[in-house]
Amino acid sequence: MTSPEGFREQTRQQLLNSFGGWSGTVVAAVPPIVFVIANALWGLRTAIIAAVAAGLIVASYRLIRREPVQHALMGLFSVAVAAGIAAYLGQARGFFLLGIAGSIVYAAIFAVSLLARRPLVGILWEFLEPSPLPEATPWYRVPGLRRAYDLASLAALAMFAARGAVQLSLFRDNKTGLLAVARLAMGYPLYVAVLAYAFWVGRRARHRLGDADTQQLSPPPAEPPRPASGGADGLANGGLGLGQGNEE
Repeated sequence: MTSPEGFREQTRQQLLNSFGGWSGTVVAAVPPIVFVIANALWGLRTAIIAAVAAGLIVASYRLIRREPVQHALMGLFSVAVAAGIAAYLGQARGFFLLGIAGSIVYAAIFAVSLLARRPLVGILWEFLEPSPLPEATPWYRVPGLRRAYDLASLAALAMFAARGAVQLSLFRDNKTGLLAVARLAMGYPLYVAVLAYAFWVGRRARHRLGDADTQQLSPPPAEPPRPASGGADGLANGGLGLGQGNEE
């Protein structure tokens, strides 16, 4: 049975592997570009076949590079579903409908997490790398920490909302070529910018955990016990007082 630490490390590695970098983004953009070009030259039917063939080539390339199998299969599956939607609608723009729907769903998830005061970035970050908080103190009770996660989640919400809004507008105008351009331009560049911002605000807040927030949440130090009034110190003080009175 996998320990919580082992499961956390495994999840962290899977997330890191899912960041395909610039090469991964370029490879993932091949099927949509092939689809648009083939649709412009030979029509929708040929474009669907070409996109699925490009998806198979991309999946094979990822496997040759020893990337995780699930990433290659998920990429191929998404291309197949997008091609199926385009075939069902009989319109080339249908190929991009799955990506538009995904952006809207992600934006809604981030919005709900913010309304529930449990920002999704905080949930993920605290699962992968818990903050050094006092015992029994949840991270969302630390104002500075939750504020940072709110800002990071809001940035992610803005990114997905912008993707969905721009591409949905192009979808309504039936601008298939611009849809492919928007998918590539609003993909990895925006993702890197949001990720860098989230990392910056999150690290800064976690670095300040030793300041006011945690000090406010930490229990006050216990006061040292006071000596009893009838103890030896009281007798000594009383004796001194008597002595002083006699001297007067």
